[in-house]
Amino acid sequence: MTELEKARQIINDTDRQMAALFEQRMDAARVVAEYKKEHGLKIDDFAREEQVIARNTALIKDEDYKSYYINFLRETINLSKLLQHRLLEGMRVAYSGVEGAFANIVSEKIFPDATQIGYANFKAAYNAVVSGECDCAVLPIENSFNGDVGKVMDLSFFGSLYVNGVYEAEIVQNLLGVQGAEKKDIKTVISHSQALGQCAPYIEENGFSSIEAVNTAVGAKKVAESGDKALAAIGSVEAAEKFGLTVIEKHINESNMNSTRFAVFSRSERGYSPIDNHFIMLFTVNNAAGSLGKAISVIGEHGFNLKALKSRPTKELVWDYYFYAEGEGNIGSDEGKKMLSELAECCSNLKILGSFEKEIRL
Repeated sequence: MTELEKARQIINDTDRQMAALFEQRMDAARVVAEYKKEHGLKIDDFAREEQVIARNTALIKDEDYKSYYINFLRETINLSKLLQHRLLEGMRVAYSGVEGAFANIVSEKIFPDATQIGYANFKAAYNAVVSGECDCAVLPIENSFNGDVGKVMDLSFFGSLYVNGVYEAEIVQNLLGVQGAEKKDIKTVISHSQALGQCAPYIEENGFSSIEAVNTAVGAKKVAESGDKALAAIGSVEAAEKFGLTVIEKHINESNMNSTRFAVFSRSERGYSPIDNHFIMLFTVNNAAGSLGKAISVIGEHGFNLKALKSRPTKELVWDYYFYAEGEGNIGSDEGKKMLSELAECCSNLKILGSFEKEIRL
């Protein structure tokens, strides 16, 4: 056995021991969480943490390793605290926006007992789950009137999270103004680009100028803070209630069938179930004539119904695209496994984003 092989063997053996010790430590963290819950104690105990770090760092003999070990300890402590937060506060759900945003409203409907945490944008909410700060994220993937949410699709392709459920919610847009404001006072409206698109005919008809906001609730908050009767937000009734605005006019979106589909993203793949009948996959095809056509044919030949196929630029190469596909059928079945095996031959990248029983309308 070479020195390299010996070193790798030591690493493998150490990793096995560390995995068992990690579980043992997290089991102890559960006990600590229950104790803190019973005694009404805060999770953070910085003095105790520093004592643990100082005591354990003293056990490291090699001075070159000490700074690395301190980082290791801090991360381990943080993971323990994340577990304690989940046990004490329940599930932590990320969404994009502030309280009152449509994503927040939908998230509360899906997870009524969870702690809801708003983030500045889709990427921040997504990354909160990647880092372990949150258990899952509720993000929009498509609006029935204004189309796909491209930024979320890109996160799905380039990121590491999985979709374990898709929910459809009706979206009703309203004109919101400060107290005392009337429609004749309004000159400018502010909202998320999707909401502005959904209400474009109304905005044009009334001669309003528009300003984009990160999301509808942020727009409502800015209107409330401005106190300006000439500025209005487009958003939900819940946002109006949250920020003390008045609903000047209801249901101003062009389509009476305006709904948005939200996906729940998590770190863990749910796996295939015999009752699953929907799936989402992402793929790129080999740079050869007929590759995309072949991929589509493979899906159909194995009895799967392709409901949607959308392309997005990969942004890595000019005119290079990835494909987002939604289909009906159980890809965990024998036929599904055959389909995936054949797809792997004509696709340069293939990712199963999610498999679930059905889409749920809220």
